[in-house]
Amino acid sequence: MTLDPDSRCPCCSGDTYGACCGRFHSGLSAGALPPTAEALMRSRYSAFVGLDAAYLLATWHPSTRPATLELDETTQWRRLDVVRTTAGGPFDTQGTVDFAAHWREGGDVSARRGVMREHSRFVREGGRWFYLDGDAS
Repeated sequence: MTLDPDSRCPCCSGDTYGACCGRFHSGLSAGALPPTAEALMRSRYSAFVGLDAAYLLATWHPSTRPATLELDETTQWRRLDVVRTTAGGPFDTQGTVDFAAHWREGGDVSARRGVMREHSRFVREGGRWFYLDGDAS
C-alpha cells in the first residue's frame, strides 16, 4: 500500500507523511534515519499501516529480527498513542517506548476492534536506532 506524502502521517504526529515517517521510509538507504527511539517506533507503526515489511525488517535489530515478515492486509491500524518513553534520545544507546496501537479488522458493522499495547525496547548502534524487542499486552 502506498501512503500519500501530502496526507496526515499515520503515526499521529500531526505532520504530513512526507515530512514525518515518509522521509525515513524512502530515505533509509540515503541516510535519513530516525533520530530517537520514539521516532523509529512511530515510523515502524506507519510502516505497518503502509504494509512496508522491508522497512520493518531493516529497522529490526539483527539479533532478534525474523528471516521474513508477513503482514496481515486485513488489519487496519487506526491510531497510535505514545504512552511513555524512557531515554532513547539522540545521544542515548538504549530506550523504551510504551504505546497503544488501535486496530480494526473488517469494514462493515461486524468489524472487530482492539488495542495492541507494547513496551518496546530499542538500541542505538553505529548512530542508528533499531527495534530490539517488546512485551505486548
